[in-house]
Amino acid sequence: MKKTVFIFAFLFYATLISGQNVPQEYFDLVKKADSLYNAGNYRNSANKYSEAFRANGWKGFPNDRYNAARCWALAAVPDSAFFQLDRIATKSNYTNYGHITTDPDLTSLHQDNRWKPLLDKIKQNKEKAEANLNKPLVAILDSIFVEDQKYRQQIDGIEKKYGWDSKEMKDHWVIINKKDSLNLIKVKSILDKYGWLGADIIGGQGNSTLFLVIQHSDQATQEKYLPMMREAVKNGKAQGSSLALLEDRVALGQGKRQIYGSQIGRDPLTQLYYVSPLIDPDNVDKRRAEVGLGPLSEYVNHWKIKWDVIQYKKDLPKLEEKTEEK
Repeated sequence: MKKTVFIFAFLFYATLISGQNVPQEYFDLVKKADSLYNAGNYRNSANKYSEAFRANGWKGFPNDRYNAARCWALAAVPDSAFFQLDRIATKSNYTNYGHITTDPDLTSLHQDNRWKPLLDKIKQNKEKAEANLNKPLVAILDSIFVEDQKYRQQIDGIEKKYGWDSKEMKDHWVIINKKDSLNLIKVKSILDKYGWLGADIIGGQGNSTLFLVIQHSDQATQEKYLPMMREAVKNGKAQGSSLALLEDRVALGQGKRQIYGSQIGRDPLTQLYYVSPLIDPDNVDKRRAEVGLGPLSEYVNHWKIKWDVIQYKKDLPKLEEKTEEK
């Protein structure tokens, strides 16, 4: 059997609504919206987000508004997409310029005359938020972030058009691997000189970029910088949720079971996704909660996996066979 292909989730960070009690109905509706998005039902997903905002007095988490905008853009309703994006840019001071400019879900908005003013506002937010940061390092990490995410965000589209085993997909992975190698040289230079820098010096996105590049590196590099990241988390200079993903990937690379269930495998024969071998599946949600990750059942929904811990434990021996290189 061929070696299983591992797929890793992109990172998204939500800003909380401060000073407000959010009704449970809001979260239930957002969960339904996420499921509809994953199923490709973008119009209904967008409508479900609207229901969630209405249930909360027309207020919403910036991350949910961003996701609603993605759905409206994919459903070819640009007015609603721009309304949501303008809300987070003006009301929540959204700063993630690198992400919004590379998000393929928003491609349909790029030729609209409202796109550039929106980006200008977000860029202003970013510059204001980063006024006291190490700007040269922030600029370097910004460009690395774009290179790391831009091509990965194109994977789904290429697979839908050409197939996972197509020449086009293989050529695309050659590009990704080349970009990863160049990015790693720059990030290793930063880490070896300064250590793991916190958001107070390089911003939240810059801090996340350090993790992303190490997460996408080879096993030896991951093992080398894992202790540094553990120390950074202890000192408040890195996210525990990000460390959990690196811990899982290193464990699997060493032939062990993962701890938090963050790593998703894909059978090259059936093309079906599954949760890669996991220790103590019964208590995985407890471990995830301790590092700031949500329930595994919600996480795996992105890959249309139904989390059934009883069935998973029965399937575990076969899953371990799948992860072995024959």
